[in-house]
Amino acid sequence: MALPMFSRDRKVKVLATLGPASGSPEMIEKMYRAGVDAFRMNMSHGKHEAHAANVVSIRALEKKVGRPIAILADLQGPKLRIGAFAKGSIELKAGAKFVLDNERKKGDVKRVTLPHKEILETLEAGQILLLDDGKIRLKVVKTDGKKIETEVLTGGPLSDRKGVNVPDVVIPVTALTSKDLKDLTFALEQQVDWIALSFVQRPEDVAEARRLIGGKAALLSKIEKPSAIDRLDEILELSDAVMVARGDLGVELRPEHVPPLQKEIVSKARKLGRPVVVATQMLESMITSPTPTRAEVSDVATAIYDGADAIMLSAESAVGKWPIESAKMMDRIAERVEADPSYAKRVHFTETLPDETTADALAAASYNIARTVETSAIVCFTTSGSTARRMARERPSVPLLVLTPNRKTARRVGLLWGAHAVVTRDVSNFEEMIEKAKRMALRHKLAEAGSRLIVCAGVPFGTPGSTNLLHVVRLTGNELKRS
Repeated sequence: MALPMFSRDRKVKVLATLGPASGSPEMIEKMYRAGVDAFRMNMSHGKHEAHAANVVSIRALEKKVGRPIAILADLQGPKLRIGAFAKGSIELKAGAKFVLDNERKKGDVKRVTLPHKEILETLEAGQILLLDDGKIRLKVVKTDGKKIETEVLTGGPLSDRKGVNVPDVVIPVTALTSKDLKDLTFALEQQVDWIALSFVQRPEDVAEARRLIGGKAALLSKIEKPSAIDRLDEILELSDAVMVARGDLGVELRPEHVPPLQKEIVSKARKLGRPVVVATQMLESMITSPTPTRAEVSDVATAIYDGADAIMLSAESAVGKWPIESAKMMDRIAERVEADPSYAKRVHFTETLPDETTADALAAASYNIARTVETSAIVCFTTSGSTARRMARERPSVPLLVLTPNRKTARRVGLLWGAHAVVTRDVSNFEEMIEKAKRMALRHKLAEAGSRLIVCAGVPFGTPGSTNLLHVVRLTGNELKRS
C-alpha cells in the first residue's frame, strides 16, 4: 500500500465532473494529482456501466494513494421541453403571438406542443415562460389549462425539443423522475458518498429524497430555481450540503441577480455549517482553450474569498480538451487566493455564531486558540463527521485533521473546507487519543517537532454527538519513533 499522500496546500476543495474526456483510470489519477479532491458523476449523461467503471477506478485510486476520495452522483431531475416542429425549427419575432398547447402534432411559427400538463394548468396571465436557456422570452396572455397564449418578448430561432423554464411559479412536479429513481438506486448500490438533487423547489422535495436515500449517502440540494431561494432556510435545514447551480439560476433570473444570490447562499450555508459548492461555467473557456479568461479566474477567486467549501469543474473536465490543465488552474487559483494576506478577513465577513451546544462552543474556542497561539493543526476525532463540520464552519487558519473509524464519514468530508480525513481505529482513552493525534499530524506532515496541536473529541469515545473535550498539546518529534 502506498504511503499516505500529504495534504493539499489549500483548504477549498476542487470537485470535477467525469465524462468522455476524463473517464479512464489514467485520467482520473492524473486529475487527482493535478488538484481534484472529489469527483462528480453527471447522471444526465452516460450509461450506468460507464459510471460503475469510474467508481471502480476512483476506489482503486483511493487504495493507491492512501486517501479517501468523495464521489457525488448528480441526478438529472425533470427536464421540461417543448415538442418538435414540422420543419425542425422556426424563427419567432418579437411582438408575435405564439401558443403552447397539448395537441400532439408538430409545431409551426404559430404553435408548438408543450407535453407538460403541470405547466399548462399552473401558469397564469402575466407570467413569463423561457425557452432554449432563456434565449426566447414569452409573456403569458391567456390560458385555459389546455393551451397557453403568449406574446413574444424576445424572439430568435427555436428548434425541436428545447428546454422550458418557468421562473415565476412553483411547478407541481416532483424533483425525482422515474429515471432519477433508477439512477438513485444504482448510485446507492455503487456506495457513492453524495447524492445531488436537481430541480429543488421546496423543502418537501428534499424531505422525499432523504427518505429514499435512507442515510446511505449524504444529500446535496442544488439551488437553481427562484422558488428554492424563497424557501432557502428550510431547504438548508434539511440538506447536508448545497450547490449554487448558476446555470439554470442564471436562466430563470436576470444574470445580474446571480452574484448577490451566490453570496447569500454561501453565507447562509456557512452559518448553518452546511458545505456549499459553487458551480457552472467557472472556467468555461477552458473547454476549448488551454488558458482561462481573466474574468473566469476572478470569478473562481470570488467564490473562494466568499468562503465556499468547494469549486466545481463541469464541461471543462467532462468533455473539454484540457481537463488536466483545468484542474491545475483551479488548484493554482485557490492556492494564490488563500495566500493573500486579506483572505482571512474576507472569508470571515460571514459571522458564524455558535449554537448553544458544547460542541459548537468547543469549535469556536478551537478557532480562537488557533488565532491566538501559534498552532499547526486542529485534530478532531469524529464518527459521524458533525465535529468536523462545526470546526470547518469557523474557517480556522490551520489545517483540520479529521480522524474517524468510519470510511463513509472520511469520504463525505471530501467536500468540506480545510478537512484532511484519515481512516483510523477509534481510541479508547485520553492518553491513546493524544498519542494518536500527534502521530497522525506528523505522519501526514501537518505538524513538526515543537509545534502545537488542538485536539477535540467526545467522551465517552466512539459516541456520536458527544464532543465535549478540548486539549492543546505540544509535539516532541519522537511520536513516530514510538509508533
